[in-house]
Amino acid sequence: MARVHSLKYIVSLTCSIALNLLLVGMCMHKRWQQNWTQEAMAEAEAVSSMSCSGHGRAFLDGLVLHGKPVCECNMCYGGSDCSQLLPHCMVDADSGDPTFLEPFWMKNAARSAVVVAGWHRMSYEFSDGSLISEELKAHIRSVHASVGNAITDGKYIIIGAGATHLLNAAVHALSSNASSSSPTKVVYKEQTEFFKSEDYKFNGDTSMWKNDSSKSSFIELVTSPNNPDGHLKKAVLQGQYVKTIHDLAYYCPHFTPILAPADEDLMIFTLSKLTGHAGSRFGWAIIKDEGVYRRMLTYMDLSTYGVSRETQLRVLKLLKVVLSGNGKAMYEFGYNTMKNRWSRLNKVLSRSKRFSTQKLKPQYCLFSQQIRTPSPAFAWLKCETSILEGGSCYEVLKAHNISGRAGSLFGVDNHYVRLSLVRSEDDFDLLLRQINNLVSLKNNHKRVTTTSTRLWQSNESTLMLPRDCSWNRSLLDLRIKLETLYSNIVRSHANIGLSFDLKNL
Repeated sequence: MARVHSLKYIVSLTCSIALNLLLVGMCMHKRWQQNWTQEAMAEAEAVSSMSCSGHGRAFLDGLVLHGKPVCECNMCYGGSDCSQLLPHCMVDADSGDPTFLEPFWMKNAARSAVVVAGWHRMSYEFSDGSLISEELKAHIRSVHASVGNAITDGKYIIIGAGATHLLNAAVHALSSNASSSSPTKVVYKEQTEFFKSEDYKFNGDTSMWKNDSSKSSFIELVTSPNNPDGHLKKAVLQGQYVKTIHDLAYYCPHFTPILAPADEDLMIFTLSKLTGHAGSRFGWAIIKDEGVYRRMLTYMDLSTYGVSRETQLRVLKLLKVVLSGNGKAMYEFGYNTMKNRWSRLNKVLSRSKRFSTQKLKPQYCLFSQQIRTPSPAFAWLKCETSILEGGSCYEVLKAHNISGRAGSLFGVDNHYVRLSLVRSEDDFDLLLRQINNLVSLKNNHKRVTTTSTRLWQSNESTLMLPRDCSWNRSLLDLRIKLETLYSNIVRSHANIGLSFDLKNL
């Protein structure tokens, strides 16, 4: 009997030890699984906790000095912590870098964060052999259904490294389908001329071919809202030989009222304008014709063999945040930011008759279900002839440390400049300050010139003395010298806000 009890004891002890070892092993395994995420989290937290004086950011892939990440300063700020405002800095209002949404994503940092393991998606393809995440495509369709800016039902979706990549794929696909033996005429200049394909070539502005009666094949790019003026556009060219690409990157509630869902044959959108993540280089096209879709897919496969899996994962996470809650938080933040900037800019410009911007009227938005005031991505600034002095509006602004995009790049005259309103809050504040200085300077210039003219007109009566005058000669000499000096200053430096009160001398 004793031997039986002893055997039971040994078995029980052995089982207990085995169970404990199993539990310890499971805990260690679980801890190991958690450690790699915790380490990544701690690293990201350490970088994000650097304030950089609120005028810059530190990044995981940025420079490191003495073992610590270095602050990357916003435009016109410097110093180790970005606290120094650099004098005489050129304000960049040329770039369309859409960092205006950064505060929203900082507020939603936890929900939008992605931790990527070293073994994540190492294969060229997904398990079904495709290069596109089906889950990501489903979320893209959900975003359009939520906003109401495009119809995706029954259409194909293809992704690329930004809108430009997709645009080139679309031009290739449409031109290779042209029935004409001669190169397809494309009314989109920069990339068309760069790639110099035998299948297509740039043929000038759309208006040149509006009344063309030949059987030439055309590809027209319709950008709506239009870059730079923000107006909604329709295709100009019509007919069986015309193919149209609709660039709807700015057809988002941030920048324009959503009047109706777009239902075009080929539509291009981009993440950079939707969420502000330009650096992720991600865009998508919605295509009606399967043949065009197949040719675009071939182009994408041969040029890049798909979009990075890490990018697709990040985009999926971002779109989940966009769709969360009532699906309006990001759009409302973006709209309110852009509306406020447009209002502030026009308030400053209203003080001068020498500058003006495009006229945009309030419209009813299906997405917000209310009348919305303008909130464009760009200001299409016009300089009146009186301040150009033979130069251009671009040169006028550059002389006052504002770098915009010249109107000549958009096919118009030198009166116009495009100013970007989508950059960071620091960037916009600096732009507004320079615009305010420019307007004030021109207004002072006008006042000084008027004063100068009146002074010269009154010189004869001012300096003539009545015969019975008992003026002090030294005071008169001083007055003559001051008036002469002032007149010379006005003539040579009319842009200095300088004035003298000579009446009491």
